[in-house]
Amino acid sequence: MLRSAAGKLATATITTIITMAAFRASCAADPVADFYRGRQVSLIIAHEVATGYDIYARLLARHIGRHIPGNPTLVPQNMLGASGINGANLLFNISPKDGSAIGTFAHTVPLDPLIGQGVAKFDASKFNYLGNMEESVGVCAIWHEAGIASLADLQVKETRFGATAITGPPSAMAAALKNLLGAKVRLIHGYKGAPGVKLAIEKGEVQGICGMPMSTLRAQWSDVLDSGKVKPFIQLSGTKGALPDVEFVYDQAKTAEDAQVYDLIFGILRLGKIFAAPPGVPAERVKALRDAFDASMRDQELLAEAAKQRIDISPAPGNAVAGFIAGIYKTPPAVVERAKKAVAYE
Repeated sequence: MLRSAAGKLATATITTIITMAAFRASCAADPVADFYRGRQVSLIIAHEVATGYDIYARLLARHIGRHIPGNPTLVPQNMLGASGINGANLLFNISPKDGSAIGTFAHTVPLDPLIGQGVAKFDASKFNYLGNMEESVGVCAIWHEAGIASLADLQVKETRFGATAITGPPSAMAAALKNLLGAKVRLIHGYKGAPGVKLAIEKGEVQGICGMPMSTLRAQWSDVLDSGKVKPFIQLSGTKGALPDVEFVYDQAKTAEDAQVYDLIFGILRLGKIFAAPPGVPAERVKALRDAFDASMRDQELLAEAAKQRIDISPAPGNAVAGFIAGIYKTPPAVVERAKKAVAYE
């Protein structure tokens, strides 16, 4: 009986060893972690340094690596031009399709093939969207000495608004106010991001800017916002009442089609800070990146750092971003045509 018991014990021990070895092997055989371990991942930021997009992207870069299997290092790289479209073109067409490159660009960039200037060289539906860090409440803001407090004022008094490229949100949204609502907007293009427009406003070259997220105003324009020198005077996106003392542009919509046009031009601001990988990335790596993005949005260290920088974190997952953009591309052709004409500045 002792021999029998010993034999059973030996067999159980061998079985346990084999089971543990198999378990360890299965843990070690993680192809996603193996791919990312010791790797650098490029984070293409399709905007100037120190813009809102840059600040959000660098915040994510400091934290998301902890949540990607294999813990790679994220390396931010600014790629400028055409208000984010050049960076998106690079990410879609040139960046490696293996998960070693991701990027961020303005919310208007996915719309360029639909209502833009034809600069985009990508199919917006084929990006692998990882998520959105902020659902922006977008505004038009004005210098306190401009004599403008409402849309009605802007409809009678010509006012200079600063913009980056003609493809960018400040141009498109100010042009829409002009073309849809009769605002007397004179656009001055060529500034290097929102910081360049801010400096131009303070110098008196221009008097306002459109398409600005409130989070950017609070974080980067706090000196002139808190002092009352710059004031948001039209709310372009978000829930009505989010800014109780600011006029809501959707109140100007007279028909259901008007509201659809506004959704296409202004509603896209809800995609405040989107992140994507190129098409063709293996599905298991896309899932890992999406899971890592979602985990980062709950990361207490990231949230604490965001609070210190006075930037909002109001995230949406990658599948929600992809679904929203897919819905935009189902907009009726007549609405698309109206929106395309509205954002063209002449």
